[in-house]
Amino acid sequence: MKKIALALLVALLSACTTSVPQIDRSLTARGQSPRVKFIVIHYTVSDLPRSIKILTEQVVSSHYLLTDTAQPKFYALVDESRQANHAGVSNWKTYTQLNVSSIGIEIVNPGFTESPQGRIWYPFPQAQIDQLIPLLKDIQARYNIAPENILGHNEIAPQRKQDPGPLFPWKQLADAGLIVWPDATRVATQRAVYEQSLPDAVWFQSKLAAHGYATPQTGVFDEETKNVLIAFQMKYRNTLFDGTADAETAALLQVLTTPLPVVAPAPAVAAK
Repeated sequence: MKKIALALLVALLSACTTSVPQIDRSLTARGQSPRVKFIVIHYTVSDLPRSIKILTEQVVSSHYLLTDTAQPKFYALVDESRQANHAGVSNWKTYTQLNVSSIGIEIVNPGFTESPQGRIWYPFPQAQIDQLIPLLKDIQARYNIAPENILGHNEIAPQRKQDPGPLFPWKQLADAGLIVWPDATRVATQRAVYEQSLPDAVWFQSKLAAHGYATPQTGVFDEETKNVLIAFQMKYRNTLFDGTADAETAALLQVLTTPLPVVAPAPAVAAK
């Protein structure tokens, strides 16, 4: 009887034991790539304590938070392997919902305040940028992120966002080799051409879409197109970002969307 009871107990325990799957990891598929393809930069529109509270206790989150302290530092709030909720409804080129394919970086900055003279935007202390650039370089190198995929929130959501605003120093990122910047000489040449004959709305909308923005293709300068132009101008011409499709904006778009062809070096001539 005892033997029967013991056998039943063993059988019962065996039935309750979860089998371990046998996984052979000796093969690797060629067709794969990192989850992360974009870096999206934001400002918090809040001070540091409130920024921490929002980004750690609410639904919105980011992978990194850069403080505005005398010696700025990063808080790593979400592991890079996981999705953070920072981009929202977003588009860039053929990608949508960029939360799933991006790393979000929030920078403590008030954004702007309204005044009788208009919006007053807040600059980013150089100490913050000195911390930001090395992190961007590190992330870009680890995930092989293309320069055109380091973006502001307003670029992936131009109808509803303004961050990181016109005072974010994109040119410093270009000088650090992180993003592409339009060549000033080529822009000046193109601007002279467009001052004689400005392209129409169809051209502007097509070029903005080619650059990466989700742009309506209506053939008219509607409010949505103006918002996309504002996002573009904030990045590449932050002295005037009123959404007007002018000759300088056309020149910047033309240069950015038509890179110069790469000339292969001439073959070496063997010495006789």
